[in-house]
Amino acid sequence: MGKLVEGVWHDVWYDTKASGGKFVREDAGFRDWIQNQPDAKFQPESGRYHLYVSLACPWAHRTLIFRKIKGLEEHIDVTVVCPDMLSEGWVMGLPEPLFGHTRMHQIYTQAKPDYTGRVTVPVLWDKKTNTIVSNESSEIIRMFNSEFNQLTGNHDDYYPEALRPVIDHWNEFIYPNINNGVYRCGFATTQDAYEEAYDSLFDALDKVEEHLAHNRYLAGSQLTEADWRLFTTLIRFDPVYVGHFKCNKQRIVDYPNLNGYMKELYQFPQVKETVDFYHIKRHYYFSHTTINPTQIVPKGPEMDLMSEHGRDK
Repeated sequence: MGKLVEGVWHDVWYDTKASGGKFVREDAGFRDWIQNQPDAKFQPESGRYHLYVSLACPWAHRTLIFRKIKGLEEHIDVTVVCPDMLSEGWVMGLPEPLFGHTRMHQIYTQAKPDYTGRVTVPVLWDKKTNTIVSNESSEIIRMFNSEFNQLTGNHDDYYPEALRPVIDHWNEFIYPNINNGVYRCGFATTQDAYEEAYDSLFDALDKVEEHLAHNRYLAGSQLTEADWRLFTTLIRFDPVYVGHFKCNKQRIVDYPNLNGYMKELYQFPQVKETVDFYHIKRHYYFSHTTINPTQIVPKGPEMDLMSEHGRDK
């Protein structure tokens, strides 16, 4: 997981010494917006945008889910990077279709030759202006949620105005403690930093488990973006985070409500097509050699994801 410094690629890990052993994620570097407005720089047009993703990455997975459930597949094409992320960062198995690049960092310097920052996915590219619109997944899914509705005719709303305060509340709680919390456990380099992240993670999971005992979804009876943002962490938890990131107090299958909730979301039409356990396990266990120097990828676990979820009760 390297970074670009003034457009030059460097194979460097996160500097946890400077943060007391804690993993600190950098902010996204491109934060523009597609808007369905006549004077918008980036307007919703079929075929104009290209999405670069990893099937392993939970942040990229969010965008693939919204591309599916909002009917955007025929309008936004996709390049999937390889699961292995080694000295060159994210790489493509074949040259990507827009420029023939084979490294994700080349896409960043295509947009900004002197870019400095981490090279992450997802990336939403605009073919018309030849630049990156955004590499912030939380904002990409909101563009997908609302800005292409006139084009697709799909008006399903996963960020409805009436529920925005409760959705924002859950996002602000779940992101640091669960979504990023598993990484704060896995990438910690001191015992204290790890244990602090571990305690916050499982306290948060306990809180969500209790909430889901009385509510079908995070915002009550309606499925929202907060659920999809949590789902991409939950589906990776037992195969990867329990062992690889040392999040081993409990598995998701040990939480009756969280497990049923995860299964219901997995069974949502077309969503299971976005889940690739080969890419997920291969990426984490093979790429993070500081954590798993043998690069052995576990065969398990077996996950019963298509059984009755029971959430309609």
